[in-house]
Amino acid sequence: MNLIQLFRSEGYPLYVLCVLLATYLLNQLDRYILATTSAPMARDIHFGDQVCLENDTVTYTGNITCKSAGSEPSCTNLTNANGTEYCLWEYNGSGEQYQILVGPAFTVVYTITGVVLGFIADIWTRKYILVVCLMLWSGVTILTGFAHEYWQVVLLRFALGIGQAGCTPFAASIIADYFSEEMRGSAMGFYNWGIYTGYSLSYAMGNYITKANINGQGWRWAYFISGIPGFLVGLLILLTVKEPERRKTAKEKEKDYDLSPLRKLMTILRCFLNPSLMMLIIAGSVRNAAGYIWGNNTQLFFDHYYKDSNVGLWMSWVPLVGGSCGVLFGGFISDRVVKRVGPQGRIWVLVISQLCAAPFAALALYLEPPYAFLMLIPSNIIGEMWVGVTLAVVVELVPSYIRTSTVAVYLFISTNIGGNSPLLVTPLRKATSFRTALTILFPGLYVAGSLLFVLTLLVLRRDIKKVKQEEEERQLLLNKGEGPEAEETYGAQRT
Repeated sequence: MNLIQLFRSEGYPLYVLCVLLATYLLNQLDRYILATTSAPMARDIHFGDQVCLENDTVTYTGNITCKSAGSEPSCTNLTNANGTEYCLWEYNGSGEQYQILVGPAFTVVYTITGVVLGFIADIWTRKYILVVCLMLWSGVTILTGFAHEYWQVVLLRFALGIGQAGCTPFAASIIADYFSEEMRGSAMGFYNWGIYTGYSLSYAMGNYITKANINGQGWRWAYFISGIPGFLVGLLILLTVKEPERRKTAKEKEKDYDLSPLRKLMTILRCFLNPSLMMLIIAGSVRNAAGYIWGNNTQLFFDHYYKDSNVGLWMSWVPLVGGSCGVLFGGFISDRVVKRVGPQGRIWVLVISQLCAAPFAALALYLEPPYAFLMLIPSNIIGEMWVGVTLAVVVELVPSYIRTSTVAVYLFISTNIGGNSPLLVTPLRKATSFRTALTILFPGLYVAGSLLFVLTLLVLRRDIKKVKQEEEERQLLLNKGEGPEAEETYGAQRT
């Protein structure tokens, strides 16, 4: 079912979906605002690498470029014909300390908390926990605007991770209960608009609010303004969103699945030992790494190679248009394919999309603006088809009574791998160049992810064949008249 049919056929569930979209938008805005304000923030707080930068207040420069100076003395000794220093030895917002902020400082807490909250959500009311998490990360975003030391930012990123961990596991579970399997891919795709809307908005906030220099506080107001809407959306969820009845399959309705925490943990571990789900998570984690790396280094890349390019203008709409179209196309196409060939059809969408997106991602790194930005449009449209599709496959491969917990564990693994991958940028950059490092870790991981999705497809086909054989054996036992005893024995063997 496509987006138009989704709007026509759904009433209140569509409203809930829109509210969850707004929540996810704020989740991504508050997460990526650091990536667009790291340079002015680093100059104010003092963290990360220092390099030789042009002094914008000096009109006439000398013949030697500032970038060629590799040390502070050689930088500050560069003068023009008037004897004025035209270079500054300054923090540029990159380096290991920055990568720690966007990587482990956020990711480790985010993923661990996500698993804990995922278990809680399968027992308690999901919307209440979602509201608490939303208000927590919004408050932390506002507090970041008051930071004056690097360690304060690190602690606030920890707290941001705790709050944001409660977004997608709860939202994905609620969406799965409001929408049927035929509409789930499109619903997930629509929900994932929040990634690109929030990510694009972070560039507008980070660039234009900082330049506006409200009350002489520059980048700080980008955090103040980004954090305030979360309290309003949280109140809206609390007052207007109903907790849906957990949707169960016919087989699940035959039993009461009120599992103890230990039994639930064992059930989840058993699901993750399924080769299909295991391969899907590995492939998704590699693809997720490419997104984290590019998302957290886009501003730095264009500032480094094309300082005069209007990053705020282009990146405030390119990811929004490209990414939003991508997740919707992915959901629409996969919903069509899954009716014909089952879950393996969604995997085909993942394989082809990532392989086709890689050349455009590479061109974005090697063409000059505006063509570099234009290449990001097809890169996002094709490459971002994976987000909702992968999540839809995950929820379809597990029983409904552990769906939220499974999504949380999936995010724990994929985010730990993807979220910590920016740490690879600095050593690769020092060994080669910034552009080469991103080539390996951006389009290169697109290709690697596609190949891993192929392996996932092969494993899934084998598992589907195995399930069919087991079902045939079960029917054969029943036809022989062995009745309920055979059914009980069969169920025990599968468990």
